[in-house]
Amino acid sequence: MAKALFPWGVLRKPLYVQARFSYLHIKYLFFSWLAVFVGSWIVYVQYSSYTELCRGHDCKNSICDKYRKGLIDGSVCSSMCEKETLYLGKCFTAKPSSQAKVGDQANLADLATQVLSIADANKDGHISLPEARSTWTLLQLNEFLLVLVLQGREHTPKLLGFCGDLYMMEKVPYSLYGISLPWIIDVWIPAGLRRRMDQWFTPSWPHKAKISIGLLELVEDIFHGTYGSFLMCDVSTATFGYNDRHDFKVKDARYIIPEVTFQERLQQQRCDVDEDCLYGADCLTSCDLTKHRCTPEVTRPNLAKACDTLKDYILRGAPSDVSEELEKQLYSCIALKGSAEQMEIEHSLILNNLRTLLWKKISHTKDS
Repeated sequence: MAKALFPWGVLRKPLYVQARFSYLHIKYLFFSWLAVFVGSWIVYVQYSSYTELCRGHDCKNSICDKYRKGLIDGSVCSSMCEKETLYLGKCFTAKPSSQAKVGDQANLADLATQVLSIADANKDGHISLPEARSTWTLLQLNEFLLVLVLQGREHTPKLLGFCGDLYMMEKVPYSLYGISLPWIIDVWIPAGLRRRMDQWFTPSWPHKAKISIGLLELVEDIFHGTYGSFLMCDVSTATFGYNDRHDFKVKDARYIIPEVTFQERLQQQRCDVDEDCLYGADCLTSCDLTKHRCTPEVTRPNLAKACDTLKDYILRGAPSDVSEELEKQLYSCIALKGSAEQMEIEHSLILNNLRTLLWKKISHTKDS
């Protein structure tokens, strides 16, 4: 009898193992499918966000084709299209939605002189039609206009040349936070861990102080400057960087736009709530519900947004004898409301106090 039961006992075990194997197999297939689905979705989202990018080869072919036809010209056209000593990795497609303008108080005579100097790419004393056409196209771009009016300032990368609507800038090698990961890795890192990693990979505090002073000087330069006022509509750390000498530099100026351009654009925008009146990431106005149109005045000045960006950056690692006063001034700065014109004295006082506090701490060190 025991021998008769033994085979059944042996048979029951393989059936159990087989059932468990089937369950694990299905579970493995499910999670594998889920991983492929999620991964494909992330790749799609990231790729779709690059709709404004084009490959350097395609960009070069398009630009050089117009150059050879005599439609455009510029100081780097020959290097890129004939000598082939200039190589591009990728480029941004220029699709301006409106013409960039400077403020009413701008010194237009000086600006015109500067534009003509750049437009004369071959320095022969004459502006050809291709040169004029190229320069006019570039002047429709907010970021190019800002670079043009701030040339010579330490915080503005040097303009190296142009060809048609493509222009070359001095490379800014470092972001404010000194670590850059491939996006395929970055998307898997939790936000909290990412913030901690950013803080780990930053320069020494004296260097951060010098970089922060550069951002404050940018805010000062674009407020009632020679060529009008500009608004900073994306004040994230990704838009700024620094060089080997720890000089602050603007990396991406696409959302630093002339105030008059911003006001005209927002006044034409229909709204139902204040959130409908947002341009970029940081320029918000209020909604006039009687007209369902956005009002032209921003709710926060450039300085408040800049201090918000600097808060975590400069407070971490600050010397004990300056950290309390620095924190107090930063939070006073962040609390600024309304346009800078409405609070010009307070705006200037806070900016100067912050800059003086940082400068006094590093002025006698080699990091200055």
